[in-house]
Amino acid sequence: MRQTVRTVKRQHGGLNRPGLLALLGILWRTPLFERRMMVVLLLEAFEPLLRPADITLLERLIRQSKTWAFVDELAIAITGPLVERYPELLRVLDRWAEDDDFWVRRSAMLALLKALRRGHGDFRRFARYADRMLEDREFFIRKSIGWVLRETGKPQPDMVYAWLLPRAARASGITVREAVKYLSSTQRGAVLAAYQSARRPGGASGRAPR
Repeated sequence: MRQTVRTVKRQHGGLNRPGLLALLGILWRTPLFERRMMVVLLLEAFEPLLRPADITLLERLIRQSKTWAFVDELAIAITGPLVERYPELLRVLDRWAEDDDFWVRRSAMLALLKALRRGHGDFRRFARYADRMLEDREFFIRKSIGWVLRETGKPQPDMVYAWLLPRAARASGITVREAVKYLSSTQRGAVLAAYQSARRPGGASGRAPR
């Protein structure tokens, strides 16, 4: 599929936005995995053609995807760069972060990942989203919080540590295990101790480790 997209880009590099959107509509209409993955890959390849109005299309695709295989690429590789080019779209992410659909909430956080991975990005906004979702029972929310913290921890471990330590008692096991991977051994030990202490009898949560 990626080779096909490269061929399309090479042979139809002049594809314009209306042509791209029409092609996406034809492919997505049939709920077949390969056709819908082609939509995701085409969006990634031709992402510079997208404009702010196309955030509505991306939201619709995320809602209809119902699988990380589409959602994560739509959020990280397509929505993220679009929001970086058009910061006014951050208000859309703010709305997504409070949506009833956990795939949409996940996308709000993952859309910030690329910039945070580079050592830039809006950590305060991510932290605001994550703080509200930290005790969410949904696995894909817990995993995404840990994932973004892990990747942010590569260039900025001190920032991740300072945010995570006072919240370790509230976080799930999968969030903590992901988040501490690139912290120093001292930082990692402190976070894990805070997490484990909260789960002992009489601790902050009294819950079994997850």
